[in-house]
Amino acid sequence: MNKGSVLINNLINKYQLKKNAVELGSELKVYGKLLIRGRNIKLGNKVRIHSSETTNVIGGDTRTILKTIGNGKIEIGDNCGISNSTFVSQSMIKVDDNVMIGGSCKFYDTDFHSLDYKLRMSVPDKTIVSKDIHINEGVFIGAHSIILKGVEIGKYSVVGAGSVVASDIPAGEIWAGNPAKFIKKVPKP
Repeated sequence: MNKGSVLINNLINKYQLKKNAVELGSELKVYGKLLIRGRNIKLGNKVRIHSSETTNVIGGDTRTILKTIGNGKIEIGDNCGISNSTFVSQSMIKVDDNVMIGGSCKFYDTDFHSLDYKLRMSVPDKTIVSKDIHINEGVFIGAHSIILKGVEIGKYSVVGAGSVVASDIPAGEIWAGNPAKFIKKVPKP
């Protein structure tokens, strides 16, 4: 990225952060251009975000998106690293401290639409189910994973690349697959 692009991205990011009243900790580092929509977004101290096709080759097919719907909330803790990932919240997505999120991961705390055909086709669709997502301290989520509504991932757990997580993961475990399943305990150092 050339200096002109970096300057423009920084200006766009500052504008979006201010316009959407994002609560910021200290030392936020953003590489690329964010897409922010909605309110009730909080970023902790020393958060690092990659958000372009040139800053992380693993998830370079997208940029980082932070979107809240209605009363949705997104809270990212201290010392977290995020690469070109999408967060959409209609309820609450909470990421604790020291979490690493690989390229092109998706976090959806809502179904977006009713599962019932007739209700889904009604305007507006008023029967959408949303449930909080909680990612505990020290979790590592591999690239291209999807974390769905109602999921809690326990401390220090690891989610393998390309996984779809639809149920809770206990602390200290490695899960992978679609749907994600237990693989083994995280090795002790």
